[in-house]
Amino acid sequence: MDISRPSNLRQKRIRRAIYGTLAALLLLLITLGLSRLRPAAPGVERATLWIDTVKRGPMVRQVRGLGTLVPEDIRWIPATTQGRVERILLRPGTTVQADSVILELTNPQLEQELRDAELKLQASEASLANLRVQLRNDDLQQQASAASIEADFLKAKLTAEVNEELWKERLTSEIVLKQSKVDAQQLAVRNEIAKKQLAGIADSMAARLAVQQSDVDQARSVMLLKRRQVAELHVRAGFAGVLQVVPVEVGQQMGPGTNLARVANPSRLKAELKVPETQAKDIQIGQVASIDTRNGIVEGTVVRIDPSVQNGTVTVDVAVDGPLPKGARPDLSVDGTIELERLDDVLFVGRPAFGQEQSLVGLFRVQASGEASRVQVKLGRSSVNTVEVLTGLSIGDQVILSDMSAWDDFERIQVQ
Repeated sequence: MDISRPSNLRQKRIRRAIYGTLAALLLLLITLGLSRLRPAAPGVERATLWIDTVKRGPMVRQVRGLGTLVPEDIRWIPATTQGRVERILLRPGTTVQADSVILELTNPQLEQELRDAELKLQASEASLANLRVQLRNDDLQQQASAASIEADFLKAKLTAEVNEELWKERLTSEIVLKQSKVDAQQLAVRNEIAKKQLAGIADSMAARLAVQQSDVDQARSVMLLKRRQVAELHVRAGFAGVLQVVPVEVGQQMGPGTNLARVANPSRLKAELKVPETQAKDIQIGQVASIDTRNGIVEGTVVRIDPSVQNGTVTVDVAVDGPLPKGARPDLSVDGTIELERLDDVLFVGRPAFGQEQSLVGLFRVQASGEASRVQVKLGRSSVNTVEVLTGLSIGDQVILSDMSAWDDFERIQVQ
């Protein structure tokens, strides 16, 4: 039979305890080592990334905006009176001259008003002519009366002088002399009054003629207005250009002030650019710009900046300095670039997908080994494709400018 050996059993238990402790320590060390290891960096294909190198040198600040070519000379032709569209003679796209008739309106009431105004003018002119004849007759009668009084005065004066000579020779009585002198004095007064009446009637005639003449002038003004309104029923272009829009149809009733057509001069075009409001703060009148018409690039100058913001954009007008390429026409879509300033010696890099100027952003800097780690970069002034680097990068650093929002939880990636 077997005999138990207590010493061997105790040694086995001790060895088991030692092995267990060593195993636990080993497991603890392995766990601690693994916890201190950095997580494996995710791999990203280089072909899917936009990588640029930090440079130092001159940088041109620019802003870009989309827009259209619009004519500088545009004229809307409104209806001056109410009327119905009778005929449309010209359609959009037609080259017109100043006297080209675009469409015709009809207004029977206006035509009747013109006839009434013409008749009223004729009546006023006839009244004026009649008044002239009447005043001329009155003037002649007054002249005849004044002449008769003057003749009587001269006769009385002569009689008084004769009687005075006769009285001196005692050939007539004193009473006769005095009577002749009184008659002469009375006729002298009447003669002066007649002369004043004759002068006054001339002023009266002028005043009455002026009143009647004003009635004639008023009737003529009304007639000319009605005649012009009737003539404007034939809607004309007003200046040479191209007919762009005729927003009416035959039979449509038009009220005064309604736009009937639009004419533009296609030889003088400017670009209306829509610039994002965040980039428009540095735009100034007189800055140089270039307009891409998809068929050539022309130089231009900023001539107007809209003071208001619409739908997040600011409208900037750019006048074209040189001849436009072939195919340039109103409403053509264009791409404009405005030069803000030239920076002589700055540290810059391509503009990242996310990150505005004067902001702090996180960018992945690519090492020679292919590993890219996130660094905080302070950006300065920006342009269309480049941005100034203030801190965080050095010359020659390669950074990823693509949208890296999918790797926001990682501080480093492996570029493969």
